[in-house]
Amino acid sequence: MKNTYFLEKARAQDKWRLHDSINLLPSENVTSPQLRALLSSDFGHRYTLPVNADFAGDFIENSYRGTRLSSEIEESAERVACEVFRSKFACVQPLSGHIAAMIVIASTAPKGEVVCSVAPDNGGYDGYAQDYIPDLFGLSACRLPFDAKSHNLDIEATNQLIRDKEPRLVVLGASFFLFPYDMKPIKEACVSAGSTLVYDGSHVLGLIAGGEFQKPLKEGADALYGSTHKSFFGPQGGLIVTDGEEIDAAVRKNLTWRIVDNIHWNRVAALGQALLEAKKFGPAYAKQVVKNSKRLGKELAERGFPIMFGDLGYTESHQLLIDQKKVKKKFRMTFNDFSVRMEKSNIIIDSVARLGTAEMTRLGMKERDIPELADIFMEAAAGKDAKKNVRRFRDRYDMAFVF
Repeated sequence: MKNTYFLEKARAQDKWRLHDSINLLPSENVTSPQLRALLSSDFGHRYTLPVNADFAGDFIENSYRGTRLSSEIEESAERVACEVFRSKFACVQPLSGHIAAMIVIASTAPKGEVVCSVAPDNGGYDGYAQDYIPDLFGLSACRLPFDAKSHNLDIEATNQLIRDKEPRLVVLGASFFLFPYDMKPIKEACVSAGSTLVYDGSHVLGLIAGGEFQKPLKEGADALYGSTHKSFFGPQGGLIVTDGEEIDAAVRKNLTWRIVDNIHWNRVAALGQALLEAKKFGPAYAKQVVKNSKRLGKELAERGFPIMFGDLGYTESHQLLIDQKKVKKKFRMTFNDFSVRMEKSNIIIDSVARLGTAEMTRLGMKERDIPELADIFMEAAAGKDAKKNVRRFRDRYDMAFVF
């Protein structure tokens, strides 16, 4: 293997994904040049070890020297996170949205308790199912009642379940996330039952940062957490924000030598940069994402492509959902095979029937561009080679939302 092998692969990846393809994955975004520079900075190979005391019993803040600037970027990133999400406390240490979920659950639900969430077969996150995070922490998983027709919680049944079962923790949020929740009655039920209410905003964090979709902390969530690389345009990683001093203290207790050891400081610096960007243009970006999603749903549906929930306006988020059964009937293939067909024309989608507009919006796509995108999408869907049209469309966009 040549010593330039990995550099060559990285250049090929940059060309393909940053120049030659249209990314419609709802789980990805594109980062600014400033952010990518921070990821490759000296912070990327430095280390810290915070401890309470040395071996002689004397208090020390950090057993490693040379960490002054690392500490400064953590404090600064947390301060900006509080400004963006209008919270009192923030933690930027989680290495992913999943790790953020583990920290919050460990900090709010003691062993033996019940945690309720949206079930995976209703679009919920698989990690909250019994065999995963609940199993690790000795918890019992419980599914929240769901209304498939509205693709949302059945609020009346959810409130009754919370009051009857009195779970220690209720987790809102999902992987298939189109519409916000009516949180007020859910919060009232949680208060009555003595339940903590938290919100996994992994998919919609960028929309929340921009003031769209929902305001979880203001609407009753005790904590908001999630991934920082989906609708939010940061590096891969996680974030936790809360107004609760007790929750923040519990989160801090569950970091070092529990769920987090070292922190990737290049990621923290990059997240700080993304938060500054969200503070500057987050509202305009979030509004445009929702507009683009609605328009893409409408344009594809008008061309005969089976986008779901048209009677509800298709979506209020960065996501659209596709009817897999109708795709199989129309194109005579499984949806996984359909996603492979689309990739042959350099249109990137997932294999679980979601589309996302976050990345193309970050690059500058507006509603007026979407009819042409829908035409190209349908060309590729029919099995034609749409690479030239994909490249011509993609060449128009560089990075619209920048300092």
